[in-house]
Amino acid sequence: MGEIRGFVKYNRQELEKQKAPERTKHWGEFTVLPSEEDIRKQGARCMDCGVPFCSSGCPINNIIPDWNDLVYKGRWKEAITRLHRTNNFPEFTGRVCPAPCENSCTLAINRPAVSIKNIEVTIIERAYKEGWITPKPPLFRTGFKVAVIGSGPSGLACADQINKEGHFVTVFEKNEKPGGLLTFGIPEFKLEKKIVERRINLMKEEGIEFRCGVNAGKDIPAENLIKEFDVIVLCGGSETPRNLEVPGRELEGVYYAMEFLTQQNRINLGLLNEKDNKISAKGKNVIVIGGGDTGSDCIGTSIRQGAKSVRNFELLPKPPKTRQPDNPWPQWALIERISTSHEEGCEREFAVLTKKLTGSSGKVEKLHGIRLEFGAKDPLTGRSPMNEIPGSEFKLETDMVILAMGFTGPVKTGLIEQLGVELDNRGNVKTGADYMTSRSGVFAAGDMRRGQSLVVWAINEGRNAAASVNNYLAQKEKQ
Repeated sequence: MGEIRGFVKYNRQELEKQKAPERTKHWGEFTVLPSEEDIRKQGARCMDCGVPFCSSGCPINNIIPDWNDLVYKGRWKEAITRLHRTNNFPEFTGRVCPAPCENSCTLAINRPAVSIKNIEVTIIERAYKEGWITPKPPLFRTGFKVAVIGSGPSGLACADQINKEGHFVTVFEKNEKPGGLLTFGIPEFKLEKKIVERRINLMKEEGIEFRCGVNAGKDIPAENLIKEFDVIVLCGGSETPRNLEVPGRELEGVYYAMEFLTQQNRINLGLLNEKDNKISAKGKNVIVIGGGDTGSDCIGTSIRQGAKSVRNFELLPKPPKTRQPDNPWPQWALIERISTSHEEGCEREFAVLTKKLTGSSGKVEKLHGIRLEFGAKDPLTGRSPMNEIPGSEFKLETDMVILAMGFTGPVKTGLIEQLGVELDNRGNVKTGADYMTSRSGVFAAGDMRRGQSLVVWAINEGRNAAASVNNYLAQKEKQ
């Protein structure tokens, strides 16, 4: 640890950010990295807790106390080396990860947690600025060829790890640019695309080939991939959105979140013209259904497009502001969270069920809903019964409804169907503990395997799958 009583001496300090009226006028990131003096103080808050629960709370098991201490001591080059030991892309997680590590920080038992996420992004940006992040291609090539399908966080992490072992790696991406949801799903104001391009350009220099605009299973059949490559890794994500099964769903003006978000990202990237903006919130009364990160992204995007008003409906009840007795540390805290998009001008409502949508001339005009109440939790399932409150029906005028209710699994047609791999009872690609599917030489990782999850879990999946691929090829080499 650094300063023995640093956690007592220094308070938690958040990143400085532009005020909402200023930042909603542009699409760029709006946070400012702290000065070296300030971030070293934050590193000093990391205490000698004995057992670093932050590391176990982190899906990729980042060695957090080590680099907190190194930052406090000003040993930045060592800090990025330690950070890269477990995390391929700290510039992504340092921006978009919800920081489960901070929920598990020992200091968070009764004080604000160490600002781990902010320290992480400061380390990696310092490393880029100093020129410490340079291409490191493998010293030799094994001759084995691996196809990674999908260039989201799991695909990129998997490709990076496999390439380090000297295998030839080709990443297939159906979209125009690599990055998956990092490029097309997450808004620019949370993760500028130049940040993603910077890392991908580095990976290209290290020898990884990216074939964009190629939909594996459609543009190139599965059997062609089997013939060309020694291993295939499926990292295509969980792309089937959960639908709203109510009357009026078919009306114009009702869209899935990813239809909305990907279009705006394409405009920001120059892949679409502003006049091609077919799903615009400008001047409209927008209702976003779904209270997660994707819903929050839709709120911030709607506001920047010039929405007249934005409401956010969540099916579940409003979470408490502090941990409850049945949600103790170091579990993920089930508390109310206010995102930067919520701060920008959104009316949030909880425990709301949408009953139907109505309109005229084929366009949505009203949302009809009802309030809910939840009973006591079932001790066996942990679920609370959901009941409609009689007389609480309401209707709201709306020009646009965005469905941000999560995803139900990978797209089954195309590659998965052609490969004939087994699915689990949730509709995800089934694998063994070694990440191999029911077809030998075909592996799966990320949301396609575990279901919809966090970027940091996707990186974990990609790394683990890569380790299994490397073991598989090592055994194959001995044969």
